Amino acid sequence: MKLNAKYASRLAVAPMMDWTDTHCRTLHRLLSRHALLYTEMVTAPALVRGGAVHLLEFTPDEHPVALQLGGSDPAELAQAARMGAQAGYDEINLNVGCPSDRVQSGTFGAVLMKQPGLVAECVAAMREAVDVEVTVKCRIGVDDQKPEEVLPEFLSRVGAAGCERFIIHARKAWLQGLSPKENRDIPPLDYDLVQRMRGLFGGLHLSINGGITTLAQARGFLDAGLDGVMVGRAAYHDPAAVLVGADAAIFGDPGGLSPEDAARAMLPYIETHLSAGGKLSQVTRHMLGLFQGRPGARAWRRILSEGAHRPDAGPALVERALREVTARAA
Repeated sequence: MKLNAKYASRLAVAPMMDWTDTHCRTLHRLLSRHALLYTEMVTAPALVRGGAVHLLEFTPDEHPVALQLGGSDPAELAQAARMGAQAGYDEINLNVGCPSDRVQSGTFGAVLMKQPGLVAECVAAMREAVDVEVTVKCRIGVDDQKPEEVLPEFLSRVGAAGCERFIIHARKAWLQGLSPKENRDIPPLDYDLVQRMRGLFGGLHLSINGGITTLAQARGFLDAGLDGVMVGRAAYHDPAAVLVGADAAIFGDPGGLSPEDAARAMLPYIETHLSAGGKLSQVTRHMLGLFQGRPGARAWRRILSEGAHRPDAGPALVERALREVTARAA
């Protein structure tokens, strides 16, 4: 069953390169029935010119799930968005926040904060091409820009092109002098600026992103009037802390599985993946943080890390690691 992406965006798991693949999203969906999940960024050139349609693969159980696109050519993004909509995604998101060198050289990602007119053109073309909602994930500014001036103009111009939902990473991106990793930590967070945008743009749906690590924090932003919260690394490294209990705390609907039950529920999925020629480690690398901070967590990580790469590794290894966790909890 498809759930409404706009409602699900009350709590979203951020798009994260090399992390939020279909295996990761399958695990996260077991922990929360309602949170909005995002793909890794997929570049429009890879889809349109490279024919990399395998990057669009996901399972029906992942809904609600959004496709994040990277690019800066309106016609190409429109075609990529159309491919995403045809694949069944619930939302198409344009990346205007990633600060990596590869993104800059392709003139997309955070560097587009300097070209709100071009972003508006891209959004208009994408909206014309698809019926699903087109959204934008952005920064508050880049380099020497003044966020208090740049961000309102950006929201106004891109909003006028028809984008009604924005996810704002509450940090600048420094395109020169900081690595992508440093850009996730060093520029200071400015939550107050994002809150002020909520007051200025009452017609827009605004989510906040950056430095959010707990459900209590997420709940606080929602209570303060923001429309949604996006959590990144915390949801990956300690998924139980962020996603177990999220359905009750954020959506008012007790749902989702415990970490133990989620691990067991992954076993048939793993069997299917292995029978298709996949490797256990491709799935279990996303499960290492499932019992973070709990007795047995170290044994769980050790067993999976040391054994999942072996050619004969399968569900039995996960069951053995789980027995270590349950034994310590007894």
